[in-house]
Amino acid sequence: MRTNFEKLRVYRSSEELADSVWDMVGTWGAFAKDTVGKQIVRSADSVGANIAEGAGRGSYQDNRRFVKIARGSLNETQHWLRRAFKRNLIFLEQVEKIRPIIDELAPTLNAYLKSIGPTEKDAD
Repeated sequence: MRTNFEKLRVYRSSEELADSVWDMVGTWGAFAKDTVGKQIVRSADSVGANIAEGAGRGSYQDNRRFVKIARGSLNETQHWLRRAFKRNLIFLEQVEKIRPIIDELAPTLNAYLKSIGPTEKDAD
């Protein structure tokens, strides 16, 4: 049985991103894994983890806060991907594989954030 957050497209996209990052980093040497690799895996995993945690919180405000943290983790993941590319740890074909995931995930996270509960404007 799936929980509610597992049914979300935004969550499934975050899993796809995390799994793609994991697969890429798994091929790196020890030094790269221990430095950039650990950082990028943690930030990519954090996107989905924060979506899940926010969905399990008791209030709309908490859920929104965790989605904003997920958005920050996505930005951090993009930073580490840029560093990995610049340091020749990932190559153009890998970037082209992961870019559509990120290009979908960023606006989907924003749309999900806007959809969570009543807004302050609704309270007026």
